[in-house]
Amino acid sequence: MGRTAVVEVRERFHHRGRGAVSNQTGRFERETREAWDDGWDTIEEKAPPLVTTLTKETPRMIITFNKSPDIHFDRSINPYRGCEHGCVYCFARPTHAYHGLSAGLDFESKLFFKPDGPDLLLKELSRPGYVPRPIALGVNTDAYQPVEREQKLTRRFLEILSEHNHPVSLLTKSALIQRDLDLIGPMAEKQLCRVGVSITTLDAKLARRMEPRAAAPHKRYETVKALSAAGVPVTVMAAPIIPALNEAELEALLEAAKENGAIGAGYVLLRLPHELKDIFHEWLAEHYPDRAARVINLLRDMRGGKDYDADWYTRGAGQGPRAKLIGQRFAQTVRRLGLQPQRTALRTDLFQPPVLKGDQYRMNL
Repeated sequence: MGRTAVVEVRERFHHRGRGAVSNQTGRFERETREAWDDGWDTIEEKAPPLVTTLTKETPRMIITFNKSPDIHFDRSINPYRGCEHGCVYCFARPTHAYHGLSAGLDFESKLFFKPDGPDLLLKELSRPGYVPRPIALGVNTDAYQPVEREQKLTRRFLEILSEHNHPVSLLTKSALIQRDLDLIGPMAEKQLCRVGVSITTLDAKLARRMEPRAAAPHKRYETVKALSAAGVPVTVMAAPIIPALNEAELEALLEAAKENGAIGAGYVLLRLPHELKDIFHEWLAEHYPDRAARVINLLRDMRGGKDYDADWYTRGAGQGPRAKLIGQRFAQTVRRLGLQPQRTALRTDLFQPPVLKGDQYRMNL
């Protein structure tokens, strides 16, 4: 049975420090809800504070494997589901629908965490048939989002990977990663760690609207500098590129990356899968009504007339003249600055499998 034919949910409240404008119903739900003025003007009342909640998740395995040919890793670990950073453009938002929750405000306030994950990681690394390759830590949602300060899950994963010389790559937009330089630095020295820092804009006002609980742009560049000074190979991801919003900043973002010690760079065109399309369109209409239609139409021009095209290889870069021009601008700037478009290779030959209680020690051949 499909969704009930009701006006699609639009619980429109303006929550300070949150990215999404509404909490529209997930795509798997049979019914939708709509905020309704009953005549007592309650719909105009100020929205109550939106409290972040954490729910324990108990997966059977912690390493997720993928076969996507257009991404650079074949396995990942996500300590958290949902992300308090609240980035309105986050491609992971639609995954909250699998929990019966909204990709809107639910995604950035109703979080899941995996406290048993480190124990699962030890078990999975100790399996006789395990073949080490770099683990991407926190690629679906940021491993260094605010709740990590108290939970320290990401640090526990890093401690295990460090102890057993397992390669890891990290992608974040948080300055909190500097807390773990005591682990990341020595791993990088052994060619076991690389870091990507995502920077979307140099405009502090745009950043506050678009990614309200993420580190400010200048804090991210300070993080790039600190990581680089510690000997960590850092790539800056200009992501996502949004036409008529932050597209013009591409060269400036890369130049600032070079100035702060980054050795590599990348970019990704905005992706709008599933509910994210409506969430982003709604956000545009709320904050940038004068250019909302232009942004949407330009994106569609780069997606074959659609809001999103999931085809491998083109999903991250788009197609058509404007997408090609962005790619050319990126390539020329990277060459001019001497940045690497490829990621630093990591070693796998140093890996020492964990030996759990009751297991036999493996011989190193």
